[in-house]
Amino acid sequence: MKKIQTPLILKDYLSYLKSIRGLSKKTISEYNYDLINFISFQILRKFYFDDLDRFNQDLEKSIIDSNKIFTKSFINDINIQDMYAYISYLDNELNDNTSTRSRKLSALRSFYKYLHQEIEMIDNNISEKLRNPKIQKRQPVYLTLSETEHLLSTIANEKNEFLRNRDMAIVFTFLTTGMRLSELVSVNLSDIKDDHFSIIGKGNKERTIYLTKNCLDLIDNYIMIRKNYLKDKKTDALFISTRKNRISNRAVQSTVEKYLKKAGFDTSIYSTHKLRHTAATLMYKYGNVDIRALKDVLGHESVSTTQIYTHLDNEDLKNAVNKNPLSNLKI
Repeated sequence: MKKIQTPLILKDYLSYLKSIRGLSKKTISEYNYDLINFISFQILRKFYFDDLDRFNQDLEKSIIDSNKIFTKSFINDINIQDMYAYISYLDNELNDNTSTRSRKLSALRSFYKYLHQEIEMIDNNISEKLRNPKIQKRQPVYLTLSETEHLLSTIANEKNEFLRNRDMAIVFTFLTTGMRLSELVSVNLSDIKDDHFSIIGKGNKERTIYLTKNCLDLIDNYIMIRKNYLKDKKTDALFISTRKNRISNRAVQSTVEKYLKKAGFDTSIYSTHKLRHTAATLMYKYGNVDIRALKDVLGHESVSTTQIYTHLDNEDLKNAVNKNPLSNLKI
């Protein structure tokens, strides 16, 4: 289904997210995409009675004016049945999984809360009645301690001095801090303060990332190599590409994938993001880290998000059973 142009009501809401809520460009872009999808679906449902071909033809002819259609009366006419029809559309037509549908419902609830509480355009916030699709919780994929050591030894065998030092610093930073990819790529030399980074993380919020002594040593070694590699060129970006510019998200992903393959790991299962899972798991499993502290380390909004890392593997379960005081009882 083709999308309509962004109506003024939605543009005002997106400006509110930026100026008042302080959300990031990426988050606002995702909200815009999801809500345009919702509005397009409702216009199709209400005015075209699911005649998708005619809807798309009228879009091509520029006959559909979203500002004239998506008005206060139109929004108030959308009922709970229309809402659930949209959820069914996401499931049956777009094949969105439960996590994606939940994210889109979150955007919808936020928009309706704005319409109801902030600008008082609607009388009732019917989005509050929506039930989230049930998400099947899966154990996060991560590298064990021995597998992590094997990955690091693989990087240590890289022959190119610049790549060896840079890539070791990147991967070790992931593994000891649990940083997000976008956070690591955005780090500048000026962000390094003694034993930590000060960065702007997800949701445009300032975060402090503490570094271990050996991680700092690796970064210091890399910085010396980086200085010689750059020569006279200047950039504040900590991690740079072979072209001497700030390294991109995709370049980091390709680099990590290269070493995972060399180390014998299946890259359809393991990825850059799995290094974040690994960091969280190792901290929780070996560091006796409180879940609330782990939440702050990872930059999560809620403890419930962090709880996926409190999984137990088979060894933990076996040890737990053996620690039962009855396990040594002679009978």
